[in-house]
Amino acid sequence: MITMVSARRPAPYAVGDQVTGTSYVPPEDRRRAAPEPITGRVVQVGSGWDGVDAARAFVWVRLPSGQERQALIRDITKVTP
Repeated sequence: MITMVSARRPAPYAVGDQVTGTSYVPPEDRRRAAPEPITGRVVQVGSGWDGVDAARAFVWVRLPSGQERQALIRDITKVTP
């Protein structure tokens, strides 16, 4: 039996990366919250990166206040040190 192993694509962000962009709020929650500008450190990378549509892939970002926000990878960029 031959097992095919596909190359895994790494996530475009890693825990600890400093990022800036816009937070993500699911459509069903937009009556009580709105997307907002964010800058902070990535604290969690969404699971299943291999084969995930980048339009739906996300990370969690910890803001300087200590609060965390979810962000789609398409809506953030790394801050150059």
